[in-house]
Amino acid sequence: MGVKYPQRNGKRIYAELRLNYFYILKPPPGILYNQSQNITPVGGNMPGYCGKVLWVNLSDRSWQEETLPDELYRRRLAGVGLGVHLLLERIPAGADPLGAENMLGFVAGILVGTGAMFAGRWMAVGKSPLTGGWGDSNCGGNFAPAIKQCGYDGIFISGISREPVYLLIDGQTVQFLPAADLWGKDAVECEEILVARHGKKARAACIGSAGEKRSLIAGIVNDRGRIAARSGLGAVMGSKNLKAVVLTGSQPVRSAQPEEIRRLSKAVAGLMPKGEPPLRSWMLPIAGMLMAKSPNIFRKDGLMTLPPMRKWGTASGNEVAVKTGDAPMRNWRGTPAGYRSAAISADALIRSERKKYHCYACPLGCGAINEMAGEYQETHRPEYETVAALGPLLGNTDLDTIFYLNERFNRAGMDSISAGTVLAFAVQCFEAGLINQQDTGGLRLRWGDAAAIRTLADQMIRREGFGDLLADGVQRAAERIGRGSQQYAMHIGGQEIPMHDPRADPGYGVLYTGDATPARHNTGSHLTYELLKPWSRVEWAPPVPSMYPAADMYRPSRENALKMAACAMLKAVIDGGGFCTFGAHMGVDNLSLFEFLNAATGWKLTSSEYLEIGREVQSLRMRFNFKHGVHPAEWHIPPLIYGQPPLRRGPLKGRQFDLTALRRDFWQAMGWDAESGAPPEEGNG
Repeated sequence: MGVKYPQRNGKRIYAELRLNYFYILKPPPGILYNQSQNITPVGGNMPGYCGKVLWVNLSDRSWQEETLPDELYRRRLAGVGLGVHLLLERIPAGADPLGAENMLGFVAGILVGTGAMFAGRWMAVGKSPLTGGWGDSNCGGNFAPAIKQCGYDGIFISGISREPVYLLIDGQTVQFLPAADLWGKDAVECEEILVARHGKKARAACIGSAGEKRSLIAGIVNDRGRIAARSGLGAVMGSKNLKAVVLTGSQPVRSAQPEEIRRLSKAVAGLMPKGEPPLRSWMLPIAGMLMAKSPNIFRKDGLMTLPPMRKWGTASGNEVAVKTGDAPMRNWRGTPAGYRSAAISADALIRSERKKYHCYACPLGCGAINEMAGEYQETHRPEYETVAALGPLLGNTDLDTIFYLNERFNRAGMDSISAGTVLAFAVQCFEAGLINQQDTGGLRLRWGDAAAIRTLADQMIRREGFGDLLADGVQRAAERIGRGSQQYAMHIGGQEIPMHDPRADPGYGVLYTGDATPARHNTGSHLTYELLKPWSRVEWAPPVPSMYPAADMYRPSRENALKMAACAMLKAVIDGGGFCTFGAHMGVDNLSLFEFLNAATGWKLTSSEYLEIGREVQSLRMRFNFKHGVHPAEWHIPPLIYGQPPLRRGPLKGRQFDLTALRRDFWQAMGWDAESGAPPEEGNG
């Protein structure tokens, strides 16, 4: 039987969204509707945060609530800022990421549940077993408001259970329930069982086989396949013998100025596109080729991203990324020549689309469920990162295989970026003669061989055969293989590099290597900076002209450093508010990012003051790294990403730049040591 998504797709989701709009934009007196189907009383003069967190110890099955001061939220917001503030103090230096002392947090942003548009994200936080430093991962769906409806801004879990358990939390008590019958179930099966057991309003975050088997590229899954995938935090959950966290709270989420939130939400909803996008799908690759050939960059308006996102989701960027060189080919060493990008085009991805869906509080709705042949029948439409990692990176054009592996990784709870990267590494090693069929158990690995890719991916998920060697990511795989294979391992500081090539946009390279969690594409880039448009609200953020030479991006300068610093600070504010990155891409002025935060909390902070909060949150994340002996200046960085040696063909031919200089300038702009990335002690910045 195929997977069913009864609570968030088809006609029902549109009915729910219309009802959501009705209550948010024209609410009856005293109530606010949210997509978790609870009618929530709204009171004035209350902040958007709950002011309380939950601490759970699995070793002795104890739990306690902690009330936090208002000033802490004023300094850290919620979400990632709150998480890193608390865990920096409480996870001891040298703690084993898979040991009892590590703490795994589930945190929601300040604006989640208040009615603010695009504010429906939660994050998993803790010490990363993949990098050894700070780990966080962002996820959508409908799990975020359930955290706050239990009365908490965060739920933090330490210790190790003697046997498999899951937690049932309702805001009044914590139950430690046996999970022996769930252990071995994939994440989708586990969620189905738990929702049937605890009611349709229950929200569950689960691990699949990757987390259970402590794969260091495992994530945490909610909403039948939405994954907090990066940093390997699913392995932390598995190491604690924790199969799932189930939330069934119904407490109200209040805000200081609910009328203002409704006004702002109505304005944001009014910007959502209607009808077909102005560009047809066949125009997208042509636009990509023209952009690749132009010596100039034309500034992008964030509102332009909304129509294609509404129709195609992130698949709208598939062919554009191939044509511009943004999508890495054949383990970062290939070019688009000979790759049939039409096989992964935007229209190809929606051809089998069955239903669209929206995450919590989202007026855009970029998600979809697609039909597929074979065992599962349905899958979430694969996101760009997944398509690129399982397509161009492997020289693969078989869309059926991409759909199949997307669902397999979703159910296993395995990061598709990392999985695709380690598969490409294996193919490269085989091609170079560093491994052979004796090593692979008879598999012959070749670019674009869909059958071999499927077989090896399944082995990784099951931790069997040669797949067991690959299941902890590319850094560990290279260490185990040896024989000079490290040159083909595309990771930074232990984490696999996302599907955006810094040779096309060097801003990615700066933040891949300069942020506390390495190799993360959502922290920022020059494109991200243009879309966010921070100069419209922050006086020190450099404005971007309507057109500028592409070469300007590659030159070390104070202006470029400030742009990447603004991206990093804004990312911390976006995550602290619980906003979706794609919603933020419409521009901080259009989204009214800072106005939403002030309306929820009753604060009167300026945009620049919010960015200073973002700077300090980023500094806390970096302090966590240094506390645990992780020094970014010592990270492994593949020379290919900054053009050494330069490609001899393709849209990125000859592109190279001084990444060390660009990163040095970025660290200096953040107020950190320019050579090491070390932030000053708190209060000395």
